[in-house]
Amino acid sequence: MSVGVILGFPPDIAEELRRWRASFGDPMAGVIPAHITLVTTTPTRDWEATRCHVREIARRQEPFTVTIAGTGSFRPVSPVVFLKVEDGFGDCVKLHEQLQTGPLERELPFAYHPHVTIAHDVAPESLDEAETVLKDYRATFPVVSMGLYEHDINGIWQLREELDFGIETDHPRGATGPDGAGSTGGTGRE
Repeated sequence: MSVGVILGFPPDIAEELRRWRASFGDPMAGVIPAHITLVTTTPTRDWEATRCHVREIARRQEPFTVTIAGTGSFRPVSPVVFLKVEDGFGDCVKLHEQLQTGPLERELPFAYHPHVTIAHDVAPESLDEAETVLKDYRATFPVVSMGLYEHDINGIWQLREELDFGIETDHPRGATGPDGAGSTGGTGRE
């Protein structure tokens, strides 16, 4: 089983960024909602230990504010243009470092860099356009939870639990077991 952990966005901002991503020709615009990845696709053998680990980190985390502003790119290493995380960058890094321990510990090929993908695997001209058109983009919103996802055998990300920050609970929003219902759909490469 592989899991991932993300910070989701308010619906209005997520929809605006979905439209922008689609306008650059990104085929994933309709299936990957706007998000900040905390843990990318990571294999785990023990669902219960993973769930407990992520729940404990969520319980200790206080809500914080994220501001996404301006664009950046991972080119030439990867054909990705992204929105930069300004406010909340350190909070994302801290959460990533805490999450990527215990049952989710592994060696990563690249250093963690919080970002919001807005164009991926599209023509170079579209990457250029995305980087230019959204260079002045700015949005600020509160982050009060994180989602624990399973990457299923069909390549679809399934939400297993939405974990509120600073709250101890045995019943997080959207909670299901690895064989349960409660998916939000989405295929992932990022």
